[in-house]
Amino acid sequence: RHNLKYFDKMRCLRKRSAVSFLGILVVCLLFMNLYIEDGYVLEGDKQLIRETATHQLNPERYVHSFKDLSNFSGSINISYRYLAGTPLPRKRYLTIGLSSVKRKKGNYLLETIKSIFEQSSYEELKEIAVVVQLADFDSAWCEGVVQDISQKFAHHIIAGRLIVIHVPEDYYPVLDGLKRNYNDPEDRVKFRSKQNVDYAFLLNFCANLSDYYVMLEDDVRCSKNFLTAVKKVITSREGSYWVTLEFSKLGYIGKLYHSHDLPRLAHFLLMFYQEMPCDWLLIHFRGLLAQKEVIRFKPSLFQHMGYYSSYKGAENKLKDDDFEEESFDIPDNPPANLHTNMNVFENYEASKAYSSIDEYFWGKAPSTGDFYGIVFEKPIKISKIKVVTGTEDRQNDILHHGALEVGEKIVGSKKGRQCTTYLRLGEFKNGNFEITDVEHKVLFDINCMRILVTKSQKEWLIIRSISVWTSQTPNQ
Repeated sequence: RHNLKYFDKMRCLRKRSAVSFLGILVVCLLFMNLYIEDGYVLEGDKQLIRETATHQLNPERYVHSFKDLSNFSGSINISYRYLAGTPLPRKRYLTIGLSSVKRKKGNYLLETIKSIFEQSSYEELKEIAVVVQLADFDSAWCEGVVQDISQKFAHHIIAGRLIVIHVPEDYYPVLDGLKRNYNDPEDRVKFRSKQNVDYAFLLNFCANLSDYYVMLEDDVRCSKNFLTAVKKVITSREGSYWVTLEFSKLGYIGKLYHSHDLPRLAHFLLMFYQEMPCDWLLIHFRGLLAQKEVIRFKPSLFQHMGYYSSYKGAENKLKDDDFEEESFDIPDNPPANLHTNMNVFENYEASKAYSSIDEYFWGKAPSTGDFYGIVFEKPIKISKIKVVTGTEDRQNDILHHGALEVGEKIVGSKKGRQCTTYLRLGEFKNGNFEITDVEHKVLFDINCMRILVTKSQKEWLIIRSISVWTSQTPNQ
């Protein structure tokens, strides 16, 4: 009997031990599972960061996750110091942002500010705000620059068009000991990483000042009446999706954004501030928001004028050869339907010739009677027409024999609309056509315009650009 009690006691102990062991095992498995899951998530985040931080980032893969998980719409909590000027009394159309640091050689900031104001008309000045961020931690340098700005641009500061701000060093993240991507030396990594943070803080400040924001460097010259040109381009893009419009092909000069995108862009620059230069990050940001292609306009509105870089005073001779400072005049190109009976090569369709973007129409060898047609949505008065064919690379792909005609009296359905009568305005010369004072030569409101091939050619045809300037909208 004593032995039976002993064995019963041992069985109970084994059961309790088994239960305890199973309980501990379950707890361990749960912790392991959580650890594995957390590790998987962390690795996923790290992978996203790693791939975003490469110049070969695939934006299509992450566009949804970036929109959904990183939809930063709130501002970053930073205290800005106003070194000159006060908060804007009203919202403007365009904010121009400049960030400047002390240079070892040369200083172009004052010339840049001067160019912005001098190249703008009085009416344009009412619609812009210029925000200068002095992003150097040398307080004596900042004070000296503020004095110079205040003396030379006092009336613009008083008028509420010019603000100078500064962010204290305490708000900056770690800038020393960062990882060295692309074999950059440590001081170069620190310079470009701080520059990303500088721009993030500037974007954050400008988020609610206007409808649109354009990024410039502090060594830039502006085209005459650049704001009017920008407005015309924005109007022409109504109804189409875009994240970034580019008005210069250099770095981050002349990059235009909707102001409502600035908080998200500011957060993005801060997230990856140590990964790569700012201009690369801007490309990735555009791609992550599903704008696959560059939308750049010619001629360029802004030109790099600095000879010495802000990094160690190194020489920087980069120039935008598409820049035009004087007599800049963007065409109106009113809404129209475009069509051709030529054999179109690949995706160089008709619409690309009627856009101010750096694209063109390309058709295979045209025959006599082939045409490129434009049917305007509304009858218009035209003051000037300019057509350019061929490119620098393919100088023989021009219209060797052709004419330009305008028409009236539309017939047909919406998709097959065309004019019944046409008036010839002239012939192409060396592949180009230009005419002014059209409204004095054509007595009717113009419904259509067409480029007509008058003799077959063996060369293919590139229509590089079609530009139409309107004089007035006729009464309907």
